[in-house]
Amino acid sequence: MRRRHQSPFLLIPAAGLLLTGCTVGGTDGGYRAADGPAVSRAPATPAPLPSPDDHDHLSTFALDVDTASWDFARRTLAEGRLPDPSTVRPEEFVNSFRQDYDRPGGDGFTVTVDGARTDDADWSLVRVGLATRAADREGDRPPAALTFVVDVSGSMAEPGRLDLARHSLGVMTDRLRDDDSVAIVAFSDEAETVLPMTRLGEGRDEVHDAIEDLTPADSTDLGAGIEAGYETAVEGVREGATNRVVLVSDALANDGDTDADTILERVAHERREHGVTLFGVGVGGDYGDALMERLADRGDGHTAYVSSEAEAREVFGERLPRHLDLTARDAKAQVAFDPETVEEYRLVGYENRRVADDGFRDDRVDGGETGPGHTVTALYAVRTAPGAEGHLATATVRWLDPDTRAPHEASGEVGADALDGSVWTADRGLRTAATAAYLADALRSGQRDPSLPGAPGLGELAGRARDLAARTEDEDVRELAEAIEAAARLLRPDQARPEPA
Repeated sequence: MRRRHQSPFLLIPAAGLLLTGCTVGGTDGGYRAADGPAVSRAPATPAPLPSPDDHDHLSTFALDVDTASWDFARRTLAEGRLPDPSTVRPEEFVNSFRQDYDRPGGDGFTVTVDGARTDDADWSLVRVGLATRAADREGDRPPAALTFVVDVSGSMAEPGRLDLARHSLGVMTDRLRDDDSVAIVAFSDEAETVLPMTRLGEGRDEVHDAIEDLTPADSTDLGAGIEAGYETAVEGVREGATNRVVLVSDALANDGDTDADTILERVAHERREHGVTLFGVGVGGDYGDALMERLADRGDGHTAYVSSEAEAREVFGERLPRHLDLTARDAKAQVAFDPETVEEYRLVGYENRRVADDGFRDDRVDGGETGPGHTVTALYAVRTAPGAEGHLATATVRWLDPDTRAPHEASGEVGADALDGSVWTADRGLRTAATAAYLADALRSGQRDPSLPGAPGLGELAGRARDLAARTEDEDVRELAEAIEAAARLLRPDQARPEPA
């Protein structure tokens, strides 16, 4: 049964972000990397650089396990281009690498806090690590009801877009259980339900056939796709199951409602009313990163970016299935720094996830959703008082039980003596997190004006990453080293930031 949908949204003049046209080629709004080619992308306002936090001794943020920013930057650097600074979110760089935190025995979190000195004698990096329990066996999670919302607009016909989306959804379909359900909505200039909610036990072949039949069409009415996707998801809601919309798109809209705020309100409304969350997967070299991230934030979900079949297998075969079980809703962290020992601190990234301090224990304030097998890392640059001794900071995480919505908290603390060693001789996890953060900082602020204290030059940073990759034999760290080397070639010391083409 196929149903066509037209977006009912009114076109409201945008006070904030307007989506750009979905174009192929061209250099309008591009950035030029060193002497390299201009990068085609929509005009964007660079993200604000991290600045010292108001020194009220409290720092509060919603948990985030997104990785799309790192995945997109890695691909862009590999192609010989610098990512637009506005697409670089340091917390997503940091959270893209494995951490070996202790895990709790049941639902909830462990809290690990440690740190080390940077090369700036006055500053240290403090790491706050949160971990959920290990992932259960696949059969132990609740069933899932997933609505795949697939962009089939003209731009998706480019190699590495719709073909990769079809492959990705095929991987996911094979990975799901017989008691899971799938619906499929395709959208271009209008939206069409190509498959209603279908139980995989009897309909797996039907799902595969519907995926393979997806073909590119015309322009992109993302609003219509979101509207139809949530309508289909709500019609197929299963009690006691994980109900989720999986949006696969380059997130570039040029038809129908192109106002981000009305699209975002639809996502938030359905999340509030029906508990349907969103997992956004970006594809394509020209990619609406900002919109996809905002959609996922408003939909209490997560984002990822794929550019190859290997990445598709990782995201759709491993990462997304881990998101099908929830261990915590509306999870937030608050770090209390001791004013006797800390003179200044800066949270690295999380600009879009900041929460007012008095919203930490207000359970009406949205936080992040986490499942089994997740870790969340936050880095702080901390300037300690001269001769500081004793207590430095306490980190607390608060979350709601996914079923009963009962609140829970867990805490961990760290003393000034934990900062005695250098970050470059710290354990693997802290060194990797610091390396990723310094790369993100260079891509956002340039080498001549780093905002993160103790920043080494990219040549030195690449060498440290190569050494760490060799010692750990970690393929992900090796890719980090390659990305730093590419950035060092593009961000030459005499050019702090790519200039508009």
